[in-house]
Amino acid sequence: MVEIVAGPGATAVLAGDPAAAAGRLVHEMEVDGGESTTRVRLFRRLPIGAAPLTPERIAALRVELAGNAPGTPLDELAVQNRELMSALDEVRAQRDELAETNQGVMALYNELSQELEETNRGVVALYNELDERSAQLKAASEAKSRFLANVSHELRAPVTAVIGLTRLLADSGSDPLTGEQARHVDLIRGSATDLLTLVNDLLDLAKAEAGRLEPAWTEVDLRALFGQLRGTARAVITRPEVQLVVADPPTGSAVTSDEALLTQVLRNLLTNAIKFTERGTVSMELRAATGQDGWEIEVADTGIGIPPELHQRIFEEFYQVPGSSSGRTGTGLGLPYAQRLVTLLGGSLHLASEPGKGSVFTVVLPSRPMPPAPAQRDEG
Repeated sequence: MVEIVAGPGATAVLAGDPAAAAGRLVHEMEVDGGESTTRVRLFRRLPIGAAPLTPERIAALRVELAGNAPGTPLDELAVQNRELMSALDEVRAQRDELAETNQGVMALYNELSQELEETNRGVVALYNELDERSAQLKAASEAKSRFLANVSHELRAPVTAVIGLTRLLADSGSDPLTGEQARHVDLIRGSATDLLTLVNDLLDLAKAEAGRLEPAWTEVDLRALFGQLRGTARAVITRPEVQLVVADPPTGSAVTSDEALLTQVLRNLLTNAIKFTERGTVSMELRAATGQDGWEIEVADTGIGIPPELHQRIFEEFYQVPGSSSGRTGTGLGLPYAQRLVTLLGGSLHLASEPGKGSVFTVVLPSRPMPPAPAQRDEG
């Protein structure tokens, strides 16, 4: 307990906010206002576990409190000024530290801004270079297509003439040829026929690349188409060890497509299968597409097969599987052209093959493909 004795006017002062503020700092407070003096008693409980207040302890506390007695108002003002100056010095130090931090942040921001600006300039330059390269590639592709189309067109007439002349020479109504001469004429006709095939493939590929092929959409009877291809493919087979099996589609099987382009794709796949099959079976069948409204046309053979690492390369122009023996040569344009046509018809072409186990080409066609939207004209 602490007891404070004050003058008679202190009672009115202690009765307001000062008494309430002081009361929050102690456990109990009593104010006894008399005529001549005012006594204020402050009670604060000792913490649990504190040492007991013996007379010696009380005497020591009195001495300590007497030593901490407040000085004059001037001394108190000096102490407060020192504390204020210390606080100002601390604030000034924090302000200087914050200023240095801001300078570092601004320097880092400027550095990052410069790096970002340089990066943006590099990206813009790269985009410009890519646009330029794209324009060059487009121009080169168009030039190649024009070259192939022009050369193919110019070569077709003389090659056709050579084939016609060899047929006249070998005709029974012409002067008889010796055995050596007949063999030479057959070689000339075979070479000219191969050259004409290459020319036609080049011309077709050039048309596809130039976007000049527009499908003539119509309802195609797949059963009739399979019958036509069966007769065409049988005429190509020259080895009795190869058997052709073309399964008849169900009656009423139809697809919206371009009949001429679809026939060209399937004939190409059948011809390739027969060419690379020495013995065994070449088959073609139709089945409903899995997971969509459409058809899958599968052309399978028991030929030499294709290694998995070459499955993508065989769809590149002029590429041929290495190691093919004589009699299995081609132009290397049939499969790339077939893939372009299938894509143009709204479908896809897939390959499954292993060396020595044959190949399976699958053409997937939707029943009702979506024709490409016509180009919009600029009215402005």
